Amino acid sequence: MEVLVQNYRGGIENLCYTGHIAVVDADGNVLYYAGDPYRVAFARSSAKPMQAVCVFETGAKEHYQLTTPEVSMLTASHSGESYHLETVRSILHKAGLDESYLHCGSHYPFYEPDAEAMRMRGEKPTEVHCNCSGKHAGMLITAKHMGESLDDYYTREHPVQRRILRTIAEICDYPEEEILLATDGCGVPVHAMPLAAFARGYARLCRPRDCFAPARAAVVEEITGAMRAYPKHMSGTGRLCSKLMEHLGDRLFAKSGADGYYTVGLLSEGLGIAVKLDSGSNEIRDMVVVEVLRQLGVLSREEAGLFADELRIPIHNHKGETVGMTRPVFTLRRGARAGGQLR
Repeated sequence: MEVLVQNYRGGIENLCYTGHIAVVDADGNVLYYAGDPYRVAFARSSAKPMQAVCVFETGAKEHYQLTTPEVSMLTASHSGESYHLETVRSILHKAGLDESYLHCGSHYPFYEPDAEAMRMRGEKPTEVHCNCSGKHAGMLITAKHMGESLDDYYTREHPVQRRILRTIAEICDYPEEEILLATDGCGVPVHAMPLAAFARGYARLCRPRDCFAPARAAVVEEITGAMRAYPKHMSGTGRLCSKLMEHLGDRLFAKSGADGYYTVGLLSEGLGIAVKLDSGSNEIRDMVVVEVLRQLGVLSREEAGLFADELRIPIHNHKGETVGMTRPVFTLRRGARAGGQLR
């Protein structure tokens, strides 16, 4: 395993974080990597933009006239802020449904001010507060539009989930039967394949008119465009997805996954990036993602300054004094077909 990030207390290496990175083009060539670019891992919520394709291709998006913010919400791992809850409820309402149909479980909002306010009021979270409720709303309206059961839409054998599995396989150009399945935190199937294979899927999402039939290409462009136009709807205040697309949305789209997974599509370069931290630390994962973008030259020196908080995390003692630092230590290696200069 390769160390990607070191934690220093004083001048001594104190903790280390290992992980894996794959930077891949639409043909599946690994151009840059660290660790094992073929490490099999669950994509978790990074699959949501691909899952959203099914809402379009079944006709549900058009039938229920979803707006651009609502399309962004289909891909969300949202923070449970008020506009997130309102948008999920709006999607469901358009199909004659409400949040009682959701089977995603519940947790307090990721946005701590709202979570604390709920606790102070003695209010318990409901399923609409779950960060995956937007994705589940998309699954529900698809089932409703197709005349399928709403009670078990989240189960592996339901037509909604079978369509999603097939769509992910097609987008990644990866054999459907080789995708490993388990159960995600929100109860639906979760999909595992090599990092390089999933990164290729993101590269293909960057080149939809070269990689897909015209109808699917138009769908992909609308989904990634909605993510970039309304990044806070698919993420939240202060989150890396929001920050990246607010500053760099003309160049990329990004989607976090749980347990240290993250994916980025570089639009003009036609490249997909997949990152997996062995520890599952999302804070360290975010540091690695920003450092990958810096090394690839996606971030200018000035733009890298906007992400200083991600690139260096100080260690403080109980008195608030800085006693150490956590920072990336990896250098991307070139694959067989890589060219150009890393920064």
